[in-house]
Amino acid sequence: MEDIFSPDAVFNEYSDMVYRLAFARVKNKYDAEDILQETFVRFMKCKNKPTDSEHTKALLIKITVNCSKSLLTSAWFKKTAPIDENIPYEMKESDTLSAVLSLPLKYRTVIHLHYYCGFSVNEISDILSSKPSTVKSRLLRARGLLKNKLEGVEF
Repeated sequence: MEDIFSPDAVFNEYSDMVYRLAFARVKNKYDAEDILQETFVRFMKCKNKPTDSEHTKALLIKITVNCSKSLLTSAWFKKTAPIDENIPYEMKESDTLSAVLSLPLKYRTVIHLHYYCGFSVNEISDILSSKPSTVKSRLLRARGLLKNKLEGVEF
């Protein structure tokens, strides 16, 4: 029987969530894969690992956000040009996802954490180290931007 907090179990449980959050932030499958690896390397190096699944999930999200922030602000990343490549087919399925990915990073992140990961405003503010009022206003603005982008799109 596998321990629920073994490295393999944690990876199997949360790798999809980490990858999707990384992809939502960097909009590039290759960078998202790098962030996925870096997130789990950093998690395994943590001295005080969480003892329950909710704290494990929150820590992995915080590490993912920090890894993607490091990549997006690096000098190397700023000097690279994206390869014209379509989003992988598993990520192409909805106009809603395309609209979310077209949002600015600060709005994409709160939308992803709130709707895709199910975090509350207070939990998101803890993860992003920002005020709850900031998270609320970003969610409100992001919803408005999504509404404008999705008007006229038939589902």
